[in-house]
Amino acid sequence: MKFKLVLASTSPFRQQLLRKLMLPFDCVNPDIDETPFKDETALALVKRLAEQKALAGANLIGQTPVTQFIIGSDQVALINGQIIGKPNTIDNAIAQLSAASGQAITFYTGLAVFNNVTKQMLSYVEPFTVHFKHLSAAQIRYYIDAEQPLYCAGSFKCEGLGIALFDRLEGDDPNSLIGLPLIKLIYLLEQHGVDVLSKESEHSIK
Repeated sequence: MKFKLVLASTSPFRQQLLRKLMLPFDCVNPDIDETPFKDETALALVKRLAEQKALAGANLIGQTPVTQFIIGSDQVALINGQIIGKPNTIDNAIAQLSAASGQAITFYTGLAVFNNVTKQMLSYVEPFTVHFKHLSAAQIRYYIDAEQPLYCAGSFKCEGLGIALFDRLEGDDPNSLIGLPLIKLIYLLEQHGVDVLSKESEHSIK
């Protein structure tokens, strides 16, 4: 089976993670409304948005003769029962990290893989818990100025200096904290009939 991977994201962090699978892929910008529904849970939100991004990516590509697997992903944090997404501003980032200080915060990453030929959608939500240090206001401000994590859920980049914010990490796949749970992605691709550790993966095309 010839196939093609498409990442429905413009995030350089997700692109870097997907390159670990050593398969060629294209990127598209799904550009969807990420506003939560009223009373929507964190799990339901990231699952819905991951699926919507995969579908939006499929719509951007259109009909093709080659099987394409479109990957969508979304992430939020849950702090004191409140859904936290990207801060977008320095003030919001300060507020997010201040609220997370000294707490165990669970991040939920939604992952979806859509087959544009069979129209089969497979999705999953991966939890990952971060145990934050007790952070001073000066430490929080220094970190935000240093890394400018304004477009990262929870206001940090764990692949960079953000690791200094934590006492410990708890979860199955640290890649999920960066935005793309690779272990589960490999599993979903297997459910679609793709084994990344076989010669079959050589049939992926650019």
